Amino acid sequence: MSKNNNFNKGILLTAAGSFWWGVIGVIYFKYIAFAGHIEVVIHRSFWTTVMLVLTSLLLYKFRKISDVFNNKKKLTLLFFSGILIFTNWAVWIYAVSTDRVIDASFGYFIMPIISVFLGYFFFKEELSYKGKLSVIIVIVSIIFLIFSDYQSIPWVGLIVALSWSFYNLLRKKVKVDTDIGLLVESLFILPVILIAFYFIVQNNLNDFDISDPKLMFIFMLAGPMTVIPLYLYVRGVELCGLGPTGMVFYITPTLQFLLGYYLYNEPLNSQKLISFILIWIAVFIYLNDLYENN
Repeated sequence: MSKNNNFNKGILLTAAGSFWWGVIGVIYFKYIAFAGHIEVVIHRSFWTTVMLVLTSLLLYKFRKISDVFNNKKKLTLLFFSGILIFTNWAVWIYAVSTDRVIDASFGYFIMPIISVFLGYFFFKEELSYKGKLSVIIVIVSIIFLIFSDYQSIPWVGLIVALSWSFYNLLRKKVKVDTDIGLLVESLFILPVILIAFYFIVQNNLNDFDISDPKLMFIFMLAGPMTVIPLYLYVRGVELCGLGPTGMVFYITPTLQFLLGYYLYNEPLNSQKLISFILIWIAVFIYLNDLYENN
């Protein structure tokens, strides 16, 4: 396959993964939100682990997994990145369950720019004038929200952005395949998930029950809903690079914002709107900088 075909295929895969996160994932997790965000997080974590175990078996990757468990440094970093990815999942699902999709989209708008700043701060990555300007505008938008209306601060978006940005920072230090890293992280989370589900069942708070096979199957889809878009996006990055995929990723928060505002009728006050406008300006500057340097 030619380089140009690889690039085009990468863009399509990245766009598919971004669309999945921005529309399919939101609608799915909104649909099962009746179960409560705690049980939904449990199912997302558990069925993601199950699916990754199955794909590792099919792709004969247990040798690579064994290598990770024999490396204490990688294992330690994946333990902490596991906490971060679990935090990201939990807060995002909480946002979807409590009609805060717009706030969550705020987090995904600023996440790439925060990642740029973290790369500059921790890895001494080069940061252009436009990159610095984007970071400054994001900081200004957050400060504006804090001082204009404390109650309107999209704290779920900030946690989503910070947890995902620091997650990427740690994963950059661990040289493992994306799916293997996620499986190890999921295995660290698994005991907590099983204990939490035990207490939910003991108190008859669970919606997942063998008496309703159809509902069981719907909950089990939380695994593919997590793993499939990740595979699509990561494969796209491998084929066409971080710069182009960084631009395509903005499909996700844009569609989340539109769904929250138009489909779920979430409120958008003037303070949040001004902050979003500042974010969109920062995003435009950032994407223009990416375009000029790729």
